[in-house]
Order: sequence, then structure tokens, then C-alpha cells
Amino acid sequence: MITLEDIKKDPVIDSFIRKGNQYLGVMGFTEHSYRHVNLVSSIAKNILERLGFPLRQNELASIAGYMHDIGNVVNRNEHGISGALIAYPILIQMGMHPDEIATVISAIANHEEQNGHAVNSVAAALIVADKSDVHRSRVRNPDFATFDIHDRVNYAVEHSFLRVSDDKRAITMELTIDIDICPVMEYFEIFLSRMIMCRRAANFLKCNFELVINGAKLL
Repeated sequence: MITLEDIKKDPVIDSFIRKGNQYLGVMGFTEHSYRHVNLVSSIAKNILERLGFPLRQNELASIAGYMHDIGNVVNRNEHGISGALIAYPILIQMGMHPDEIATVISAIANHEEQNGHAVNSVAAALIVADKSDVHRSRVRNPDFATFDIHDRVNYAVEHSFLRVSDDKRAITMELTIDIDICPVMEYFEIFLSRMIMCRRAANFLKCNFELVINGAKLL
């Protein structure tokens, strides 16, 4: 069976992650490097583990999490769909079972809020994992005076943590935000659609989605 370690050793996947992140940097987007894909991979796997899903399902979530942004090497727009199309021949060549490929590429194709849906448990875990990575370490712009709203919102987040409670069937996103940099309302201005997507993904996993900012439960 193909594992996450096999995926990490593939030179094409490695190149596309590096180059995609580089191209996004040219366009002024936040960091999408190894830090991001490794974190999303780990969180997606952890979500399913905590909720008692089978081991192989958890591994597929980690693989989808690691590969989910490779479409950025083509274009930021529709990068989920292009990423799925890129992933398919790579996984076929590696010998992954077609049913598992279907699970992974559907998750990759459905992680964007513009047109994504939690079509299976791996996709649901990937959605929540990806959208939970909000933090100042992702901001590449060194000039605070020229921050756009995305830079400002990410930079304002001093701490973020995703808590998964199996007994309560709850997935909680906990954030600490410096409100002098970004009011909470500005966070919602950008991320409301992402939070709605997370709630639907959590519901697919038979969980409630909760958002806690600076100790106050907002969702």
C-alpha cells in the first residue's frame, strides 16, 4: 500500500509543491510550503484518528493533505481541480488502488470553498485541516504598512489549535487574535465562507463545528 512516506519521496510531487509555493509568492499569496502541507496532512489524519476511522482511511487523509495544493503549480484559480488531475497519473504510476485514488483526488478537488464539498470522510477532514491553518507565520510580506486584508488577518492570529472531541462529537477551532491588528469582524469578512464549509464538513463527520476566538465561542 502507498504511504505518506512514499508520496514525500516522489520527485514530481516534491517539485510541484516547491514551485507552486514559489509562484504563489510572486503573486503575493500567503505561504503554501512544506510547513503548510505537512501540517494539513497531520491534522487531517489526526481528525479521522480521533473520530475512530480505519487506519487506512487515516493514511489516505494524510496523503490527500500533503498533495492538496500541488495544483498551484498550474494556477491559483481552480487549483483543487488541477491538483486532482495532476495527482491521478502520479498515483496510478505508483500503484495505488483505483478506489483509493478516487478517494484522494476527490478530496483534493473539493477542498476549495468556491466549489468544494465534503464528498467523503477524507475530503471532510482535508477541508477542516486546510481551513484551520491560519497564523502569522504564513505571512510573507515583510512590510506591515502594505498588508492587504489577508495578510492582516493571518498576521493577527497569534495562536491556532484544532481540537477534536470524539465523546462530544465536536471539532473546535481555537484562535487567539490580536484585535489591535485585526478586529474579529474583519476575520469573518474574509473567512465566513470557509467557516461555513468547515461546519458542513464537520457535519459530514457527524460532528458539530465550533469556533472560539479569544476565549469566546462564536460558532
